[in-house]
Amino acid sequence: MSRATVRKALEELMARRVVERRHGAGTFVRRPAVAQPLMATSFGDDMRRRGLEPSSRLLWWDTVVADTELAGRLEMPGGEAVLRVCRVRLADGEPMTLETLHAPAERVPGLTGEDLEGAASYYDILVTRFGRRIRSGTQSVAPVVLEAHEADLLGVPPGDAALRFVRTSRDQHGEVVERVESLARGDRYLIEMDIMPPRDGAEPVSSGAMP
Repeated sequence: MSRATVRKALEELMARRVVERRHGAGTFVRRPAVAQPLMATSFGDDMRRRGLEPSSRLLWWDTVVADTELAGRLEMPGGEAVLRVCRVRLADGEPMTLETLHAPAERVPGLTGEDLEGAASYYDILVTRFGRRIRSGTQSVAPVVLEAHEADLLGVPPGDAALRFVRTSRDQHGEVVERVESLARGDRYLIEMDIMPPRDGAEPVSSGAMP
C-alpha cells in the first residue's frame, strides 16, 4: 500500500475523530472524552468514578504575599501568605489538566507542594489534617487555545483547544480554602450538567460548553 493511500486514510479517520495525532509521538486511536460534571468533586474522585487511576506530577510550588486582587479572591486580608502549587494531573498516566492551586496559608498551616505529589488529594488532606470539608463554591468554564509550553506539558500540539476552569471553594465555615485555575485538554473533556425547569413553568434554560 502506498504512503499516499495510508496518509489519505489517516486524514479521513482524523476528520471523523476516530484517531488523533499526538505531538512527538505518532497517531493513535482516539480515547473517549471524560465527562466533567459541574459539581464539587475532586479530580481523583472524578477519574476513579470513570475507571481511571489518578495521579499528579508536581511542577513547582511556593508561598507568596497576597496582593489586593488575590486577597479579594481568597476573601482574606491582604499582605498574608498564600500557598501556590502547580501540578499536571494525570489519568492512567496520561496528562489531563494543568492546575495551579492557591490556598490561604493560614487556613492550611504547614501544607507544602510535596504533600500534593503523586496520588495525594487536596480535598482529603483538608479533611484529615485540617478538619475542613468543601461545602460550596463557584466555577467558570471558558474555551482557550493552549500556548506552546502549556501544550507541551499536556502532551498535545501547540494551538490545540482547551477548557479553562476557575473554581473557588468554601469549607463548612464559609471560608475560602482554594482558588484553582485549570487548563483541561479539549480532546479529553466533555461538560455535563443537569437541566432543571424553572419554577414559573417557562422553558428550561441552561448554559455551558460541550465540545
